[in-house]
Amino acid sequence: MTLWIRNLFYWLGVAVSTPPFAILAVLILPLPRRFRHRIVSGWTHSMLWWLRVTCGLSYKVIGRDNIPNTPSVIASKHQSGWETMALQQIFPPQVWVLKRELLWIPFFGWGLATMSPIAIDRGNKVEAQRKLMAQGRARIDVGFWIVVFPEGTRIKPGLKGKYKFGASRLASSLKVPMVPVALNSGEFWPRNSFLKYPGEITVVIGKPILPDGRDSADMMAEAEAWIEARQREIGGAGPCAHPDDKTRRAHAHAA
Repeated sequence: MTLWIRNLFYWLGVAVSTPPFAILAVLILPLPRRFRHRIVSGWTHSMLWWLRVTCGLSYKVIGRDNIPNTPSVIASKHQSGWETMALQQIFPPQVWVLKRELLWIPFFGWGLATMSPIAIDRGNKVEAQRKLMAQGRARIDVGFWIVVFPEGTRIKPGLKGKYKFGASRLASSLKVPMVPVALNSGEFWPRNSFLKYPGEITVVIGKPILPDGRDSADMMAEAEAWIEARQREIGGAGPCAHPDDKTRRAHAHAA
């Protein structure tokens, strides 16, 4: 019962805080992108704090020293809504590559639009690729990082989706590093679940993959291998972990 009450308080905080931030986002649309981003990202920081207070869910970062000093492409595992907030706190100011339908969600979509995302139509792959490259260059030129979820959608813990080449093509075309990220957020924040479970999410940041003389397929293959290896290492820690990951972790601890 305590778990439900704590989550109820978390969602109450979300319901109360989101509309004012969304209205503020609309009002500041004429202002510079970086200023808008700084203001609206305040909602993210407050929600991560509220999540820790109400649900007891925190996180740790391994490999923070691997973050480059220049704007880069972040190729991250995607298991829940948590990383869409936490990556903003871990990395420098960033934008996301996302499906345009997300911008149509009342309040949430308004705030998201203020953050200068690269919103693409997945039904038109040619136009989506052109828009990704053109807007990706524009965002990098003003100092934003770009977040891409290579599997395209949220994947349950212990499972693996098909890695697409969008992140590596973008990094190769723009001649910027690609930073792989592994995480086990879905073990504590299940997809489409009301409940968020207490514990500590682990985020692992890998060394930048440089585009020098490499094609996008080779870059993504390296990122995929690194991410999935780290997923096996950090998996099994949360209550919603895949049974195989829980067994592997239990055996590792017993040894």
